[in-house]
Amino acid sequence: MAIALAAGTWWFSASIACAGSRISLSSSQLLCTSRRPYIYCVSESSEAPVEGASKKYKRRFVNEFQQRSIEENTFWKSDGRGSRNKTGLSAFKSIGVQKKGNKGILVDSNEQQIEADNLQDAAFLNAVVKVYCTHTAPDYSLPWQKQRQYTSTGSAFMIGDGMLLTNAHCVEHDTQVKVKRRGDDTKYAAKVLARGLECDIALLSVESEEFWEGSEPLRFGRLPNLQDSVTVVGYPLGGETISVSKGVVSRIEVTSYAHGSSELLGIQIDAAINPGNSGGPAFNDQGECIGVAFQVYRSDEAENIGYIIPSTVVSHFLEDYETNGKYTGFPSLGVLLQRLENPALRACLNVPSNEGVLVRKVDPTSNASNVLKEGDVIVSFDDVSVGCEGTVPFRSTGRIAFSYLISQKFMGDVAELGIIRGGKSMKVQVVLNPRVHLVPYHIDGGQPSYLIVAGLVFTPLSEPLIGEECEDSIGLKLLTKARYSMARFEGEQIVILSQVLANEVNIGYEDMCNEQVLTLNGTRIRNIRHLAHLIDSCKDKYLIFEFEDNFLVVLEREQALGSSASILKGYGIPSKRSEDLSKPYLDSIEQKIDAIIDHNEYGDIPISNSDFGFDGLLWA
Repeated sequence: MAIALAAGTWWFSASIACAGSRISLSSSQLLCTSRRPYIYCVSESSEAPVEGASKKYKRRFVNEFQQRSIEENTFWKSDGRGSRNKTGLSAFKSIGVQKKGNKGILVDSNEQQIEADNLQDAAFLNAVVKVYCTHTAPDYSLPWQKQRQYTSTGSAFMIGDGMLLTNAHCVEHDTQVKVKRRGDDTKYAAKVLARGLECDIALLSVESEEFWEGSEPLRFGRLPNLQDSVTVVGYPLGGETISVSKGVVSRIEVTSYAHGSSELLGIQIDAAINPGNSGGPAFNDQGECIGVAFQVYRSDEAENIGYIIPSTVVSHFLEDYETNGKYTGFPSLGVLLQRLENPALRACLNVPSNEGVLVRKVDPTSNASNVLKEGDVIVSFDDVSVGCEGTVPFRSTGRIAFSYLISQKFMGDVAELGIIRGGKSMKVQVVLNPRVHLVPYHIDGGQPSYLIVAGLVFTPLSEPLIGEECEDSIGLKLLTKARYSMARFEGEQIVILSQVLANEVNIGYEDMCNEQVLTLNGTRIRNIRHLAHLIDSCKDKYLIFEFEDNFLVVLEREQALGSSASILKGYGIPSKRSEDLSKPYLDSIEQKIDAIIDHNEYGDIPISNSDFGFDGLLWA
């Protein structure tokens, strides 16, 4: 793990750019643009949303942005007609972007550009604020407690009606968020209204009326063109005052968002983006915000590669929040696709033209599992032709990753797919939902679940836990399952014995750690809530746990349950289980799930695009 400390800021290697990231690049680094002056900690920012967003704000912002968003999201079909799309890259850390509904402010091409001499007094600079956040991340190895708090700084900007936008990683695991305006010494308390982990966007509110006096929200511009000038504004390391750097738009495509381990549309620029720029806006020559700085790419073979989140992604985030009252995420199709570049492969599948992608695997938790089959060839998405390399037309002359079209949808939307099955063309409809991960990148609610039985500490396997433990401790088998296994049903978890709190009741088991528990008294364990339910309802004399590699742990039930109070007291643990496990366990599909478990084994296919050794396969 490459960690370098520079001017009070941490840089992380691509393989650990943020907790839970599966992105891995040899000799390359991701730079988180929020500043953490005092702590050695691999974590950015994100957490559960706080209720209470202004309906007035949301409606105004989404409607205001909708018109331009439609124009900017447009890609061009082969017949010259417009439609929407998305892009993809790999291994970066996002700094924050904004996106609005489907309406926005149209750019006046005759509007006078801001001269360099007048930049110091430009009004839009006053809408950029500095964010001070105190983070308290969970301790995934000791899930009943938190880690030591640390602080970081980032950037944000005003969008009107008491709202600010910043990066989700800037306010991850926040316990206190404060903001300060340019030219002001007063810091004002802010609340997190919503977090979009995949898109690395967070919505903040500031209740103080004094903070908003004389302020003007930023205006949003359309998706830029290549070589358009871009100005990045924020509060990076190197000083305390506002910083401005200039560059041009280098590339627009689907980019890997390191914080959310997702792939969404991103804009590559060559303007300097440094730690502390996270959440700061990027402007065009008209002083309009065209994106939010959120990540950079570090490599021995490249330099000056930074990324901003385009307004189209911000639009999706805000429209989702307005519609549902919370952030629900970006959907996926839930299929593993293979490119059809080889003519013999297309001929074998009866694909008449140079188009389409082959379905090689379908996620069992997706709606596509009820519609698509392995061997189907997807040739169109909502009447937009899909090329043999998995791309669709973008703007007038370009092409972009097929997944862009999916990212324009919302949870529960229906997409019409044109497919070839057995040489016959047909149309099918698929309901799109966010992808379910067997080993999650982030923990809902921020705090991991845990269960302590006679000193045995059980917790679900997660990417943050893997990040805290060394690979030798986790073991190759668990790492393989984390990288190559899909959830077979919604709610499935890999439950592990994290450690054993030594006590006379568990003599002989003290050295066990990070072992997957498979069954309790012969019943297959589905998730940690199911394990808690099995223990609570057990009437047998013994609790018999079967672990990976056929290892058995047997405890006398009454003695085990009776020892809990003394063990908790001896180790200073407040409760034998996390709060979420105190709720009643409901299981209305028990027989169906048991059948799935009995007839399906864990897979051998990478569940992340970054884990493939070549680009012939991709998840969508």
